Amino acid sequence: MPTDPRGLRSDAPLLDAWLRFHEDAPTPFTIPGHKQRHDLVGDVVAGDVPLYAGLDTMKLSRGVLHDAERRAARAWGVDLCRFSVGGSTHGNQAVALALGRPGDEVVVSRTLHRSMLLGLVLAGLVPVWVRPEVDPAHGLPVGVAPTAVDAALREHPRAVAVLVGDPSYVGTVGDVAGLADVAHAHDVPLVVDAAWGAHLGFHPDLPPHALALGADVVVTSAHKALPAVSQGALVLARSGRIDPRRLDAGVEATATTSPAGGILASVDAARALLERDGAALLGPVLEAVDAARARLGEVDGLVVLDGPGTDPLRLTLVLPGAGVDGNAVEADLLRRGLPLEMADRDTLCAMVTLADTPAGVAALADALLESLARRRGPARPLAPSGVWAVDPETASTPREAFFAPRETVPLEAAVGRVSAELVAPYPPGVPVLAPGERVTVASLDALRAARAAGSRIAYAADPSLATLDVVAH
Repeated sequence: MPTDPRGLRSDAPLLDAWLRFHEDAPTPFTIPGHKQRHDLVGDVVAGDVPLYAGLDTMKLSRGVLHDAERRAARAWGVDLCRFSVGGSTHGNQAVALALGRPGDEVVVSRTLHRSMLLGLVLAGLVPVWVRPEVDPAHGLPVGVAPTAVDAALREHPRAVAVLVGDPSYVGTVGDVAGLADVAHAHDVPLVVDAAWGAHLGFHPDLPPHALALGADVVVTSAHKALPAVSQGALVLARSGRIDPRRLDAGVEATATTSPAGGILASVDAARALLERDGAALLGPVLEAVDAARARLGEVDGLVVLDGPGTDPLRLTLVLPGAGVDGNAVEADLLRRGLPLEMADRDTLCAMVTLADTPAGVAALADALLESLARRRGPARPLAPSGVWAVDPETASTPREAFFAPRETVPLEAAVGRVSAELVAPYPPGVPVLAPGERVTVASLDALRAARAAGSRIAYAADPSLATLDVVAH
């Protein structure tokens, strides 16, 4: 029989409903088709309870989802919360539909995840790109400067929103409060894709979350930094500069009509855990990561991200000065059962959460130190990835290019043509080319360099990069 994790029942209505379902299982004549039988396809369906006629009645008469969302809104200090079983991808696209009308401009950080950029396609919004600053000490993005956003809004006074990602994929944290001040001075909302930052603000040694710093909307993944099931996410918003009805409509327009109750219940449980025990669980892990960071910082030439402007829970290493290839280190760690969130030639990134243990973090540090010592070679000069530096040349709106007739051409012949597809090295999933942008030598060089460094080229019709889909003449 399922058990109640950490006594969260009574403050997690969706979890409570999930437990009740298993304690007094019905004989359902509803979907899902497995009917709770584990003898057909195995335990892979264990715990799969639908929202409709599962956690709630088919008519949602108990209101458990609404109750859970209300509690999450209270936890983050906002008016509105919607749970998602489609990850932050769904949340970002729902928010895009809520911001304006087709043809409206939005100021967008170029390092936003591809899900929001494809949300612009769905909504017909036109991006005004702003680039993050890159720290010369480690070659990684540190956030978009408020002055850059202010300049963009002055040049595009009809823009209807500012969209940024914070914290970044590599754990850097920008000036969200400054961005909120600038956006609000121009009377537009600040939307933050905080997919990697659901834990922020729930321990005194962590940066505040973006909503506490003035953001109007935050999309965050409960399955990344919190112990929720994969695809669990939250959309959190305060009304005023965002129309709650439009946001609700955007969520419903892009959501499945058969949401997985297990995912929803896990988001609810993660929220209740974070509120009640988050600080107690985070404290020892933060201390362990700090200790690991100190040990790794003794490696000559290795850059370990630390200090203000970083998420203390993320362990990010920059390798060129230590003469180490991150792909080789990743292979060593995989052999020891220690996969990393990100690894390419120059960067390693370990995702640490409140579910980790000090012993586990120490073991990771041991394995890293051993591999770094064994793999050490001549130091390389720091060469920031072109992913963070390519300046897009806009030729048409993303929506126009996405729906335009397209043709496939050899990669070299694509230079000067307009991309019909979105192409991004993964990780981190930040586009080098987006629909509607002119293909340049610099963009192709950035893609080739990312692939040579060990990144997978994602979302392209031809991941080998032999060809590219462009808008037909």
